[in-house]
Amino acid sequence: MDHFFSPDLHQSTAPFSHAVTHAVTHDGLVYTAGIIGQDATTGTVASGDVAEQCGAMLANLGVLLNGIGVRREDAVRTTIYLTDYDDLAVINEVYGGWFTSPYPARTALQVAALPLGARVQIDAVFRARVATGAS
Repeated sequence: MDHFFSPDLHQSTAPFSHAVTHAVTHDGLVYTAGIIGQDATTGTVASGDVAEQCGAMLANLGVLLNGIGVRREDAVRTTIYLTDYDDLAVINEVYGGWFTSPYPARTALQVAALPLGARVQIDAVFRARVATGAS
């Protein structure tokens, strides 16, 4: 397994990796940590608006994927955590503009709270071509 902590995302002191790649053969899976719409420099949530938070969250996911060479089209599964299920329609609109059909499998869960007062968070699994060192 390879662990990845992106230098382009907020540098949290919490004990976690932004992503972990697990390769069975040449093909592997990438598991992301929970990602929110957090400003990479200040560490604060990008906005109080759920659409803006969702956009920033997906932008952060994109930064992470670019850093490890994974494409959003290779998403297998996502989990969306939201603090108010009434926000799901707005989240779906933003999410549907970032991911394209065919969409990954997805679960959406309402939770009591998210880090830093965020209103939405995502974690995901992606299929990735993993370098094995063999040519």
